Amino acid sequence: MSDLITVGWQEWLAFPGMGLPAVRAKIDTGARTSALHARRIEHLERDGEPLVRFEVNPLFRGRRLKVMCEAPVVDEREVTSSSGHVELRIVVEAMLRLGLATDAPEWPVELTLTDRRGMRFPMLLGREAMSGRVLVDSGASFKLGRPDHPGAFYE
Repeated sequence: MSDLITVGWQEWLAFPGMGLPAVRAKIDTGARTSALHARRIEHLERDGEPLVRFEVNPLFRGRRLKVMCEAPVVDEREVTSSSGHVELRIVVEAMLRLGLATDAPEWPVELTLTDRRGMRFPMLLGREAMSGRVLVDSGASFKLGRPDHPGAFYE
């Protein structure tokens, strides 16, 4: 149990390999899969392998930042939202860095891509991504730190 990383119900995390050094995320133990806000999804192929290019607004909340990302496609799956809506989503794999420190722990996770406009967070980190690594303190926020100016990561 002592090897688990304790996080709050919301944290900053990163996907360095996708050019996302700071993403505000809801840590959601009620969600099995993780979801990343993505728009303008394009299907591509590189060296015979499927991948997608998509646009992310990693800071959300009125900010108009747009980052183009690419990631390998792992699968397409039906995902049921908390409202009961079933949606076919693209699943990609990316290296997750929990927290914003460059020496923070990293591991591969699967992400479903979906349009999260109207939601409070551009990212939900679900149970599968946290299993065996993370302990959630639901009464705390930003236990791994909070940047003073998140937009500075994208300047």
